[in-house]
Amino acid sequence: MPQNSTKITASPGNTKSPRLILPGIFAFAPNRDTLGATAYLIVNKSGNILLDCPAWNETNQEFLLAQGGINTLIITHRGGIGNKVMQMQQTLACQIILQEQEAYLLPEVEVNSFAENLTISSDLELIWTPGHSPGSSCLYWQQQGGILFSGRHFLPKSPTEIAPLRTAKTFHWWRQLNSIAKLCERFDAETLKYILPGANTGYLRGKGYIENAYEQLTALDLTALRSTEVI
Repeated sequence: MPQNSTKITASPGNTKSPRLILPGIFAFAPNRDTLGATAYLIVNKSGNILLDCPAWNETNQEFLLAQGGINTLIITHRGGIGNKVMQMQQTLACQIILQEQEAYLLPEVEVNSFAENLTISSDLELIWTPGHSPGSSCLYWQQQGGILFSGRHFLPKSPTEIAPLRTAKTFHWWRQLNSIAKLCERFDAETLKYILPGANTGYLRGKGYIENAYEQLTALDLTALRSTEVI
């Protein structure tokens, strides 16, 4: 629970209220401070979790406080770091978790880092998936048939399809594909039903998630993708 109620200055940009997209999961409007990334709130009995940084404005602050605050802010990759992380931690009195290779990017705040995997609770686990960035990670929630919050590890390319994107900022493309292969080995159709991406959510046309997630993941031709050109 928050220890104080530090008043913030409303930031410019989208001030739409977060919307419920699956039971217990709210999606925030894309944050232009993180290049259009989508943040999520997971309402969990062991403590609410904020995944990546939404715009830090009055609308979002009041929404989070109305939900009971948050226990943990998880950042899935360096691009998910907002420019008000210190203020968020002070206002919400939350711990911040970031993979160890990118924890140095937040020298002004207290960060709990992890290496390959981190169990958050009995049904929540962080999985290191390097490639998009050195510390890129995905969050897996066992509820509702299995939900994978993918950050920018892979993103929608249509309302029903996902793909990794090779851009000029990609840290290591082949490692990114190897990380996808490990996820395919880790899950199956019974344990992975939904993917909630950390960007490009406009492709989802308001639905907010990819269904048949395991089938979509295993349909990727990782061998052919190795020769993908930078976009």
